[in-house]
Amino acid sequence: MSTPLPPELIVRDPAEQLTLLRRRWQREPQWWVFGYASLLWRPEFEAAEHRPALLRGWHRALRMRSRVNRGTPEEPGLVFALLPGGACHGAVYRLHPERAEAELQRLWAREMPTGVYDARLVPCRTAQGKVLALAFTLARTSSACLPRLADAEMLHILRHARGRYGTTLEYLAETGAALRARGVRDREIERLVALARHHGLL
Repeated sequence: MSTPLPPELIVRDPAEQLTLLRRRWQREPQWWVFGYASLLWRPEFEAAEHRPALLRGWHRALRMRSRVNRGTPEEPGLVFALLPGGACHGAVYRLHPERAEAELQRLWAREMPTGVYDARLVPCRTAQGKVLALAFTLARTSSACLPRLADAEMLHILRHARGRYGTTLEYLAETGAALRARGVRDREIERLVALARHHGLL
C-alpha cells in the first residue's frame, strides 16, 4: 500500500518529522511530491516535471478538521486528507535538485503547521513507471479526522469557515475544478459542489 517512513518518524513534532523525512529522502535519486487537492491548483513551487499519477491504498476525503488554513479554532473548516483504503488520482511533482531543500521547507510550512499529518513515501503509478513520492496522509484515529458529516453540517462549514488561505468553500470548488481539468471524476466532490450550488453558495 505504501512505503512508510521509519516508525520513529510518526511523531507529532513537525520539525522532528521533517528531520527524519530528510534523512530518508536523501537515499532517493529524485524527490517527488504527490498532490491530490490544493497542490493540484496551487503547488507554490516550480516543478522540474509533473505527471498524472494514481496512488492505490489511499483515498481523498474532505474529513480533516482545519483550524488554521481553512478555518479557525472558533469556526473550524475542512480540508482534504488521504485516508486508508481505495485509490486516489492526482499528480506527482519532481522537485528541482538544486532547489529541493528550499521547496521542501516551504511545502512543510504550508502542510505541517501543526504536524497532524503522517508524512509517507508512497509508490505512485504514472504512465512512465512508478515513482516514490512524499504524501501527507491522515490516520483515521487522529483527533483531526472527522466522521462523514451530514449535509447540514457540511453546509454550515461551507458557509462560515475561513482560515489563513481562504474558505473551505473556495478550497472545495478549486479542487473540483482542478480535477475536472485533468479529466478526473471524483463523485463525492461533484456531489458537494452540486450541494453548494443548490444552496446558492456557488
